[in-house]
Amino acid sequence: MPRSVNHVASRAKRKRILKLTRGYFGARKNVWTVAKNTWEKGLTYAYRDRKNKKRSFRALWIQRINAAARMEGMSYSQLMGALHKAGVEINRKVLADLAMNHFEAFQAIVAKVK
Repeated sequence: MPRSVNHVASRAKRKRILKLTRGYFGARKNVWTVAKNTWEKGLTYAYRDRKNKKRSFRALWIQRINAAARMEGMSYSQLMGALHKAGVEINRKVLADLAMNHFEAFQAIVAKVK
């Protein structure tokens, strides 16, 4: 008796991955093994870069806070130390948003901790 192979399922699996690699360049979009490897590597990049995104946004917030703090005559580290000492619990994301979009509110916070 011949070996039973589920062609429907294996074809569907290949089609699903080839559909996910549709915009890729060259053989990466239509050659099964190349497309599968590219798709799997893309998943690892996506996982890694979800972590790096948080890192780069934090760096951006720190740069914005530092620039605004220097306009008020303080460095970033002095400002964060003063905020901590004064017991003002405001995160860097909100502080950077205030520095960029609501500078008067940022100035008020700096005046409070000076």
